[in-house]
Amino acid sequence: MSTATPPQLRPQTGGPRQSRRRGLGTVKNMVISLLLVIGFVVVWLAMVPRVSQVNQPPVDVTSVARQVARDTGWAIAQPALPSGWRATSVRFVRSTDGLMTWHAGYLSPEQEYVALEQTRGATSLWVETQTNRGRVIGTVQVAGRPFQQVNRLDKVQRSLVSRGAGPTDLTTVVTGTATFDELAQFAALLRPVQPAR
Repeated sequence: MSTATPPQLRPQTGGPRQSRRRGLGTVKNMVISLLLVIGFVVVWLAMVPRVSQVNQPPVDVTSVARQVARDTGWAIAQPALPSGWRATSVRFVRSTDGLMTWHAGYLSPEQEYVALEQTRGATSLWVETQTNRGRVIGTVQVAGRPFQQVNRLDKVQRSLVSRGAGPTDLTTVVTGTATFDELAQFAALLRPVQPAR
């Protein structure tokens, strides 16, 4: 058995290395950095222009209506509205049951939406679709014409419906978020469109 003593462990020069954490600062430095970033974002957001209202280009209902009247031979209508009303949409497209539908949408001075929908040979499904499957609640006379009052309470949609007598007659739906009185006033302003030449 050896009696030699183990060699003395010599301490390493410089002692154990202290690991230096790079990129991690004190809590104070992180809070200051966070505040600087938030400040930069606030200044940037303040400088970016924001749109307060979206203005769409004017919709020319009259020229489209005259073209549709000329091309189809239909006696479509267009309202003669007082100032303050704004046309928002116009189209002549295939709709429910494949029926070509004349549509003109407007925004009232009170910001209520009112649309005119007309087609020839309207089916029950077409009328249901235009009125959002509302219930008939009564009848009203507008400019000598009977209109059914249709209400869809859970969707806030009211409609006036004047059905064509025969398969070649136009059915007219005036519908929107306006009251029944306002819809009747709108319907009373409907005038036949003169076809484009």
